[in-house]
Amino acid sequence: MRNPRTVTAMAAAVALITVVCGGCSNSKSTTTTESPATAATSPGSPAATPTSTENTSPAAGSTGAGATVAAATVGKYQSILVDSQGKTLYLFEADTSPTSTCYDACATAWPPLLTTGTPTAGKGVDQAKLSTTARKDGKSQVVYNGHPLYYFAGDTAQGDTNGQGSPEFGAGWYVVNVAGDKVGGS
Repeated sequence: MRNPRTVTAMAAAVALITVVCGGCSNSKSTTTTESPATAATSPGSPAATPTSTENTSPAAGSTGAGATVAAATVGKYQSILVDSQGKTLYLFEADTSPTSTCYDACATAWPPLLTTGTPTAGKGVDQAKLSTTARKDGKSQVVYNGHPLYYFAGDTAQGDTNGQGSPEFGAGWYVVNVAGDKVGGS
């Protein structure tokens, strides 16, 4: 049987590590320590293979020094946009300009891809098509070929495309190909 002081000290250490690590995952500033390229997987593979260690948090929108956008084969979709962690990115048809129209409940279900620096083109992506737009809260959202980019909160794992074709919030949501166009739909 362990000494009660040892158990208390171990519990305190675990709590401290949890707080410190929890803060890391929601950090406003992160560093990419590897190449920003993201490797595409073979056709039929369920997910992309990320090579960057940039910290992203799709549930809250991605933040980081220069978010990376790359191309990958995700399920049946070839050469679509993903973030540095292989998470699928979407466009919203209601956005008819580079300015986002998705806020409040919409942004909770469809978190924007945010950046604190210039976005970087990973493997297969055209750097000239990447830009940013200011959101109402002053944060910077990544734009590709004139389309603000978003995650879908229902995509819980790398390679998910559960938001494809969704009509939520008055318009369609679609994965984006490397040309900067929606994939599927009318």
